[in-house]
Amino acid sequence: MSVEPITDQEFTLFQRFIFDNAGITLSAAKKALVSGRLAKRLMHYRLASYGAYFRMLSAGQSPGEVQIAIDLLTTNETYFFRESKHFDLLRKLAGAALEQRQPFRVWSAACSTGEEPYSIAMVLDDVLGEHEWELYASDISTRVLASAKAGHYMRERTSHIPPAYLKRYCLRGIAEQEGTLLVDKRLRQRVQFHQVNLNETLPKFGQFDVIFLRNVLIYFSPETKREVVGRLLGAIRPGGHLLIGHSESLHDMAGPLQVQGPSVYRKA
Repeated sequence: MSVEPITDQEFTLFQRFIFDNAGITLSAAKKALVSGRLAKRLMHYRLASYGAYFRMLSAGQSPGEVQIAIDLLTTNETYFFRESKHFDLLRKLAGAALEQRQPFRVWSAACSTGEEPYSIAMVLDDVLGEHEWELYASDISTRVLASAKAGHYMRERTSHIPPAYLKRYCLRGIAEQEGTLLVDKRLRQRVQFHQVNLNETLPKFGQFDVIFLRNVLIYFSPETKREVVGRLLGAIRPGGHLLIGHSESLHDMAGPLQVQGPSVYRKA
């Protein structure tokens, strides 16, 4: 069965779909991405057009399929210890909490396939050890959350992990698992994974010392970005930090957040 190429009108429907469901703004350049990622779902349901698939999603009778479509249209690009200066800061802040005998809480708010929260967990375990610390990780996509919970990666994706951490926190695959790496079970169990849509009312996780919200705001419109940052402000304790991607900026929407350096904000 052949599928008709996606039309401009159909692409517009999916631009609205992903904006309404995830707050993500897709540019016209993403038309081929939408077509490619959804094509298998059309074939799965034997649908001849993207419009027919959109009508199925809109009928309200397939919430599971709506989540699959959201998963497919959510861009997920990450790697271990991305933007290393953030982890230098994290080490410093965790060390200060240890000296002050204060519990330390971190939230990876767009955790994708898990490289970010496991990088955070390695630093926290190294610095804080048995001292009280908590790590939450969330994403809108159930697909990437399942991958993150597994903690199983191709070895080439782990090249940025410091050698000492690689030896201490990771298991190299052998036999049929050759070329892969598994994050140590003890570390995996320290990460609390949750599905969270940042464009809706946030779960009551309490307040955090550090929230990582990196490389996600760039996909939001200015209005959506403002709303997301506003929601997260309440989850940052006074004196706590919000870390965003180096290609992102809060401009005039930081509110009580004070700029500490490129992509680093501190709540007054």
